[in-house]
Amino acid sequence: MKVEQIYTGCLAQGAYYITSNGEAAIIDPLREVQPYLDRAKKDAVTIKYVFETHFHADFVSGHLDLSKKTGAPIVYGPNANPEFEAIIARDEQEFSIGNVRIKVLHTPGHTMESTTYLLKDEQGKDYCIFSGDTLFLGDVGRPDLAQKAAHMTQEQLAGMLYDSLITKIMPLSDDVIVYPAHGAGSACGKNMMKETVDTLGNQKKMNYALNQPDRDSFIKAVTDGLLPPPAYFPLNVAMNKKGYDSIDAVKARGLNALAPEEFEQLVEATDALMLDTRTPADYALGHIPQSINIGIKGDFAPWVGAVLGDVKQQLMLITDEGAEEEVVTRLARVGFDQVLGYLKGGISAWKDAGKQTDTVKRITVSQFEHEFKLNESMVIDVRRETEYAASHVDQAYSKPLAYINEWVGNIDPKKHFYLHCAGGYRSMIAASILKARGFHHFSEIDGGFNAINKTSVPKTDFICQSKVMST
Repeated sequence: MKVEQIYTGCLAQGAYYITSNGEAAIIDPLREVQPYLDRAKKDAVTIKYVFETHFHADFVSGHLDLSKKTGAPIVYGPNANPEFEAIIARDEQEFSIGNVRIKVLHTPGHTMESTTYLLKDEQGKDYCIFSGDTLFLGDVGRPDLAQKAAHMTQEQLAGMLYDSLITKIMPLSDDVIVYPAHGAGSACGKNMMKETVDTLGNQKKMNYALNQPDRDSFIKAVTDGLLPPPAYFPLNVAMNKKGYDSIDAVKARGLNALAPEEFEQLVEATDALMLDTRTPADYALGHIPQSINIGIKGDFAPWVGAVLGDVKQQLMLITDEGAEEEVVTRLARVGFDQVLGYLKGGISAWKDAGKQTDTVKRITVSQFEHEFKLNESMVIDVRRETEYAASHVDQAYSKPLAYINEWVGNIDPKKHFYLHCAGGYRSMIAASILKARGFHHFSEIDGGFNAINKTSVPKTDFICQSKVMST
């Protein structure tokens, strides 16, 4: 028996590959399935089942493509109602993989169909659980995502999650290994550890959710401080439940190389948004007007989902040369399948063709320190509210990037302001959106608050209430 975690850092997502005696199972596969096929061929094993812990909200799973290419049936737990052929397992039903067995533990609460899979080894001993979004390391799944589908409140779902954990998970032995679907950085939880594997015994000791004295305390603890889910979450759920185009078709459509003139004509003929995936520094030095920057070298896919929202949005790509396929693939992971093509030759080809470009005024932290005047300078901090609350530039406005579409209308485009995040990635996303909407009178700070914190610029700590920007 072999269990391998295939962890994708940019999504903070864990898929799992289990083999025993010539057979294999995949749990919660990524959208691109070729690596699983290659691995099974190398190991000379047959993929027998594709298990899904639930209908994922933060990424599009590869279950359909993997099932079509291998003939392996897709397995869900009770209450699942996909619009394609699948095995809807009974609670405590078991599936054999070679000499091992996988037992279905229905654990609703995060969603109604949420299921934990218990792997029993060759001797029939409980070895590990694939806990999906039911149990994370340091946290549990948020209970607010399935409210509409379940016709329940988040408190009711949290109570159901408590019952699942108490009756199905907590009775298991302390030496059982926990393999969650996500780790730190995922929007599916609020307090996840950076580690991606742990024992259940350690989680029983240190996981705040598993150490609540009673059901009511658990409900209060897990629902407290939940931020609104990203807009693309329900759209990903729908794709996972209803079906989607093959990743092969998505790639074939997206990897359409367009010369500058063709690129420009297609943008004008469609409602496509130009997405520039280069680094913030490169984007600042020169970019196509109206293009939005979300760098591939960062939390790319989650920010695309959070900022763009609609997975049906048509996209045209500006990338570093050679990065086109990676970008199309990572967009597809979160359901953005409508890529119409990319700029052949990148921004250099655009400039060589004599096309117009724009820049972002990016200043050093030393320049900001020299220019900043308390009671006069306007500073917009696009970090998360919790980051701002811990410490921020004195008198700065808290305007998280995730809510830019809500607060952008409150800014006076005639008044100069400074823009920053923690290091410069998120603030350049914000800068590109602001530029596309006609805001040009601002300075983005290279290095962000991490660099500002080392200067003499006045800062305020532990402020829990954000300064409100007047309209």
